[in-house]
Parts: sequence; C-alpha cells; structure tokens
Amino acid sequence: MRFRFILSETWTSLRRNVPMLLSVMLVTFISFLFIGASLLTQAQITKAKGDWYDKVEVVVWLCPDGNSQSANCSTGKAATTAQINELQKVIQQELPNDVSQVTFMSREDFYNNSFVKQYPKGEYQGRTLTAADMQDSLWLKLKNPENYRVVSEVLSNRDGVEEVVDQRQIFEPVFAILNRATVATGGLAVIMVIAAIMLTGTTIRMSAASRREETEIMRLVGASNWTIRLPFILEGVIASLAGSLLSCGALALFVKVFVTDWLAKSVTWIPYVDQTTVWLVSPILIVGAMVLSVLASSIALRRYLKA
Repeated sequence: MRFRFILSETWTSLRRNVPMLLSVMLVTFISFLFIGASLLTQAQITKAKGDWYDKVEVVVWLCPDGNSQSANCSTGKAATTAQINELQKVIQQELPNDVSQVTFMSREDFYNNSFVKQYPKGEYQGRTLTAADMQDSLWLKLKNPENYRVVSEVLSNRDGVEEVVDQRQIFEPVFAILNRATVATGGLAVIMVIAAIMLTGTTIRMSAASRREETEIMRLVGASNWTIRLPFILEGVIASLAGSLLSCGALALFVKVFVTDWLAKSVTWIPYVDQTTVWLVSPILIVGAMVLSVLASSIALRRYLKA
C-alpha cells in the first residue's frame, strides 16, 4: 500500500512540474555529456599509449658519411664495424634489464624498407635521395618504454653514435593535445554538474513548497520523513536518469558517426575507442547522475520537511 502511495505521489509530482523537470533533464544531459566526453578522451589516450608504446622502439642513429652536428661524428666518417660491435656489447652488458631486443639496420635496408615507403621514389624536400644518403642504425626494443632516459644516457656519448631517438617523441604532442582536451571537457563538466545540482535542488524545493499543505497532512497522520521525501527524491532521480540516458545515447552516436564510420577509416594507424568503451562508461554516467540527484534532493528537502 505504501509503495503504491509513493508511486502515486511521484506521478502526481511529475505531472505538475513538467517544465522544471525538463530543465533538470537537459542540464543533466549536457553535464554528463561533457563528463562522458572527458572519460572517452582519457580512454582514447590510454588505448593509444597501450598500443603504440608496445610497438615503438629506441633508434640509435650511427654516424653517417659526411658532415654531422654531433661531436661524436667529427671525423665525418660512418661508424665502423668495430664501433657497432662495441655498442652492441655495451647494450648486452650495461642494459640487460632494459633492452629486450637489438636489431642492426643498414642504410640500404632502411632506405628500401622504410624511407621509400614513406617517401615514394626517394623524393624528400625537393631532392631525390638514395641509400648512400642514409645511415646505419640500431633499433632497440625496450622491456619498459618508460626507461628511455636510462638507455639514452648510456649510449648517447659513445663513439659512432650520432643521436639516440625515442619514437614516443612523435606521439607526445598528440597526447598533450588530448590531455588538454580532457582537462577542458572535465572543467566544463564540473561547472555543468554544479549547475545541475543547483537546478535539481531548486526544482525539488519548489515542488515541495507547492505541496506543503499535503506534506503537513501526511505528517499529522503519522507518515515517516522518508515516506514524505521519497516521492520528491524519485522525481529528481527520474529526470536525472532520463538526462544521463540521453547523454549515453549521444556519446554512442558520436563514436559511431565520427570515430568508427569516419575517423577510423581515414586514419587507420591509430587504435580508437568504440561502442564497447561507451558501454563501459555508460554505467558510471547513469549511476553518477542518480546519486547526485539523490544528494541534491535530500539536501534541498531538509528545509521544508523537517521532523
């Protein structure tokens, strides 16, 4: 009987406050859309790092024939076989816990297997380059990509080494942009969540004020505080639930249209978030919206429904 009464009161309250509840729903939708976008952006960063960091390598570029800006290559001659063997020996002895694999790549192999694929016909900045313009290199696979600095410090000043390059440096600007986007969307989400809490509290308080006589009668006949408060709390929860569901749907649509159907087909070398990621994020948004609504409603009702 009590459950039916609570549902009846909730339905009555919903019918009376449609415009205000729509406002709560829309603010919740926008707020949690920003929160979801922030979570998806961070998931994209984590996914990309996990995929790229497993593949990237540290490249030890050896001295080329001709001029070089490195003091190690002041002779103007390419690294000798003895210097290359010495470098490999140093890696085995001083970096056994950091380097899992070492691959020597001659300048011919680099030209044929990498350079020509990136620059067809060898044309680069208005010049046509050949294998003779390349340089030998050592490609190091690290056990932990975060230990690049240790490897760089050991190898950078060795004879025959022109430069030690971490391929992750290529991706760091991309990650920096994505991190800034996460901060921006997160900041907007915080502002919108505060607005949603205030609007939810105000809406529920106005609803309670408009029905104050009814709540007084319920108190006189022995109804408990929670029996009186629950219809108003459910009113806010329903509006917030609808708003959070809309935000989840909008995120799923965005990922499908702009990520899966467009970006993933245009730029294929990046791993992207997908609908599975949206499904994983959705419960956080839905539960978060409902919890915030309950807290905002409970605080707002204390003024009007004191025992």
